Amino acid sequence: MAQMVSKQTYSAPVKDVLLAPHLAFEIGVQVSNTGVSNNAEGRKIIPAGTPLGATTSVLDVRNTVLQVTNSSALGANSQGILRYDVDVTNGNANATLIVGGYVDSSKCPALDATVKTALTRITFVNGGKA
Repeated sequence: MAQMVSKQTYSAPVKDVLLAPHLAFEIGVQVSNTGVSNNAEGRKIIPAGTPLGATTSVLDVRNTVLQVTNSSALGANSQGILRYDVDVTNGNANATLIVGGYVDSSKCPALDATVKTALTRITFVNGGKA
């Protein structure tokens, strides 16, 4: 009997900001939509590579809700880098936070200098645009 062939269409590849995923330390977190603007489609998307943080450490208090910290004013509160894009249109959302490892800075939004200073367990490497 002939074997049936089926066609499967997959979505675009997921953007990953890690250079060496096997060397990364990541945790699941909750992210707030505070300070996130709507895009052209009316969605609030935080792009992969965005620094997140809060005044309370998510490693000490696991239910801490993080927010975008890519500014001089909030950069010192940065606790990690967002691994994948996250949609926060409807409020808080689950996300993956990189707290240690090698991150491709070319896949991140322009990072404030205070962010890089705060993230001592992350090494930023320019891996070139993918």
